[in-house]
Amino acid sequence: MSGIALALALGFGLAFAESGLGLGMVLPGETAVVVLAASMRSPSEMVALGVVVMFGASLGDHCGYLLGRRYGDSLRDTKVVRRLGQNHFDRASDLLRRRGGLAVFLTRLVPIVRTLTPAAAGASGLEYRRFAPASLAGSATWSTAYVGGGSVVAALTAITTDAFGRASWLLLVLLALAVVPVMIIRAVTGVRPVLAAPDVESLERDLGVTLRSSTFAPLAGDYRA
Repeated sequence: MSGIALALALGFGLAFAESGLGLGMVLPGETAVVVLAASMRSPSEMVALGVVVMFGASLGDHCGYLLGRRYGDSLRDTKVVRRLGQNHFDRASDLLRRRGGLAVFLTRLVPIVRTLTPAAAGASGLEYRRFAPASLAGSATWSTAYVGGGSVVAALTAITTDAFGRASWLLLVLLALAVVPVMIIRAVTGVRPVLAAPDVESLERDLGVTLRSSTFAPLAGDYRA
């Protein structure tokens, strides 16, 4: 299988899996589409990717819709929906009651909710003739947005490489490797650096002067808060 064929197959499969199987919690479809689009080498390849991603996403929507028609409201209590969040299912159901088929289109760019909206549409009894065009329109919008975003990333990468060369990219990668892990650890653990107050007695002894500890206390308090 050629490189472009593999990329198109991956684009279709990932778009389908996120919409129909809820894999967006593991690998957001937007990320995969942007990366694949950035690897395209010509406008025709970019258009082909956009088309297969659109149909993959819409086909995934149809799977969710059919599951909703088959199981109805009981789908809300399934393990998959509980994992994604029953509140998101309720949100989609409420929007469907107020907007009908338009909700399928409007939620396409909303993570998680877009995965549950087709199933909620089927469970709510939304007519297929209203669901299908909304799904295609939403999938086309989603595909255009992120395939287009990938093309922009590819263009910027080429410009940056020409301007700064590979050495600059190496520096950026090294900087990212140094900074990103720290940011992740701080985000997960909530740990912040804690600085101790200066040892005033040692300073007085070394400098031969008298210092007030209150001068430094606020500094320690700022870091310990």
